[in-house]
Amino acid sequence: MSLYRQKWNFPVILCIWLLLVAVPAWSSAKTITDGIGRKVEIPEKVEYLIASGSGALRLITYLQGQDKIVAVDSMEKRRTIFDARPYALANPQFKSCPLFGEFRGHDNPELILSLEPQPQVIIKAFSTTGYDPMELQQKTGIPVVVFNYGNLGWYRPDLYQALRICGQVLGKEKRAEAVISYFDALVADLKQRTRDIAPEKRPSCFLGGVAHRGPHGFQSTEPGYPPFNFVGARNLAFDPSLKKQALQHGNIAKEKIVAWDPDILFVDLSTLQMGADAGALHELKTDPAYRSLTAVKTNKVYGLLPYNWYTQNFGSILANAYFIGTVLYPDRFSDMSPAARADEIFTFLVGKAVFRQLDATLGNLAFKPVALD
Repeated sequence: MSLYRQKWNFPVILCIWLLLVAVPAWSSAKTITDGIGRKVEIPEKVEYLIASGSGALRLITYLQGQDKIVAVDSMEKRRTIFDARPYALANPQFKSCPLFGEFRGHDNPELILSLEPQPQVIIKAFSTTGYDPMELQQKTGIPVVVFNYGNLGWYRPDLYQALRICGQVLGKEKRAEAVISYFDALVADLKQRTRDIAPEKRPSCFLGGVAHRGPHGFQSTEPGYPPFNFVGARNLAFDPSLKKQALQHGNIAKEKIVAWDPDILFVDLSTLQMGADAGALHELKTDPAYRSLTAVKTNKVYGLLPYNWYTQNFGSILANAYFIGTVLYPDRFSDMSPAARADEIFTFLVGKAVFRQLDATLGNLAFKPVALD
């Protein structure tokens, strides 16, 4: 009898262990609160996911979670001569990933259900654009975690909440806090360098060519442009009486720009997507009104990394701020190279120094005077 017991005790014990220990470990879950206040139950450990909507994959990359991505939207599959998204340049493998839907959150439940491996979570930016997150969760049976993308300006709390939500999903809470601290430290450094400059010593400036759901000409600007705010620039398009929403994007009349006659002009190089015969640079070269501007005559027109490219590029925004600082207040930024600082920022956020590659995409016009003759 004792031999019989010895023969069967180990299998029985193993089965009991699997039921009591291993199975609960495999099926354990946690509940998180997403950006629109929903309680969402997700696996305790997420190995496979997809990121839906403008900028979602950018934040996943910042948190070093790109190895968990099992499919991408159509934006990541495009092969064009222009791509000014540092996170994508640092991760060319995204182009060969399976497709789960169209860009800007227009997901395809059938494609998602055909993926192998199946995503355990869908992280979705912007609940009001693209496929409804609740309907997507119902149709796929996969938890959908929503966040509000935010920005580095007035909606920085939303951005930080988004990073923390993504950190919870990925199990990268410490990395999320490190990214938040990094952003805060750079903004504080920029403000510290320029805080005591007298108003009369701050040159006037204007930024044109900002993309907004596609490329635009020189009249397109961002009145609340964060890099200008960080270095205390005298941004002629900024009107503090305007509401926050009105400060996020605007078109300034050409006559007003000419009347302002800014000391220094900056051009968002996303405008290059419009081609050689259109866009901000073409206008500055050919339009007689713009040709009359002092900054054009004195060669004080400078190229900047794109602000919006599948929504805001936070690394590029901070890199632009340092370059703008060297132009407006060279004595306060004499200790650094804008290109080198950009690569420090990109290396921290996306894992690679991609400034040269990014600059080449933009015709080698970033962080230098733009020839208009």
